[in-house]
Amino acid sequence: MSYALQTLWHERQRYASGVLAVTFSAVLIALQCGLLLGLFKITSIPVDNTTADLWVGSREVSSVDLGKPIPVSYVSRVAGTPGVKSVELYIANFANFSKPGGGTELCYLLGSQLDGDSAGLPAMLTADQRNALTMPGAIIVDESDMTKRLGLDQDGKPKINGKDVKVVGTVRGLKSLAAPWVLCSEHTARYLLGFLMPGDHVTYLLAKCESPERAWAIAAELRAQYGSDMGAYAAEEFSQRSRLYWLTRTKAGVAIGYAALLGLIVGSVITAQTLYSATAANAKEFAILLALGVPRWRISLMVMVQSFWVGVVGVALAYPVCLGLRLGARQIGADVDLRWEVQLGTVVVTVGMALVSGVFALRSVRQIEPMSLLR
Repeated sequence: MSYALQTLWHERQRYASGVLAVTFSAVLIALQCGLLLGLFKITSIPVDNTTADLWVGSREVSSVDLGKPIPVSYVSRVAGTPGVKSVELYIANFANFSKPGGGTELCYLLGSQLDGDSAGLPAMLTADQRNALTMPGAIIVDESDMTKRLGLDQDGKPKINGKDVKVVGTVRGLKSLAAPWVLCSEHTARYLLGFLMPGDHVTYLLAKCESPERAWAIAAELRAQYGSDMGAYAAEEFSQRSRLYWLTRTKAGVAIGYAALLGLIVGSVITAQTLYSATAANAKEFAILLALGVPRWRISLMVMVQSFWVGVVGVALAYPVCLGLRLGARQIGADVDLRWEVQLGTVVVTVGMALVSGVFALRSVRQIEPMSLLR
């Protein structure tokens, strides 16, 4: 074990506040970023819960819920592209939901084909629910939207755009950020939208390709050839595009990033002060080392190594705390997305913060002189 680690262990009470400060910063950064990603995953649910590899819509679609009608005749463009296995129609559009007990709510219709291997079929639907949706006017909503947002616990018949609909089931995992998602068949979607969706138009063309990786090249090829009147995106690309749009549009990323920055600053100040005090407390031992001929840079290096390990131990303590808090958040319906990019970014930022704090602690090393032993 190195001298730096031995010092940390034997004087662990002195360094405890610095380690806890790093832990606090790491937890705050990871949870803030995870909450943000979890929140905006909701905006790409229609993309993430289908098996389509390629989404084709109007030009420059910023988000999946902002697509405009395109001619059905574009099917020939997509189907004729090498690497495309199948193409199908998909309707997605806002509609006005009338609650049974009175009042209205804006909803977002998602009308797909109902075959078991359909590219636009939501993954959470069971076979019985697919069969139920074949009835005209049949819809399925998320169970969390049943009462508060759509008022379906009240007597009466719900309507969409003035036409009777029947709720034939509910699903989980279909929460929305704004208007509730409403699942239905393509036929029902056309019936409910009426003149808003002409018969020779759809919102998207969904395609299955030879592979999801091949979809990126096909999308680029379609944009290069028909980019003047339609847009094409690989499913993963369209999902990220939808999340990024709402992330920048709502400024939520700025607000949460600001809170995480405050946590980082607080952690930096406490860690720097802890390392500075610990180094100053060891001034006598360092002065002896200098008197014995140990170069000053070796002592400075030891302080930086201590800073590094303070950061590593702090991050290690933060990891189980983050997992526990994520589990607690799920109990109240909040999703904390702790993907590996978030974890890696948290480690880099917080260990970097500890090293910067160590640089500030080097001020005390520069003030140590062997002559101080004679005073």
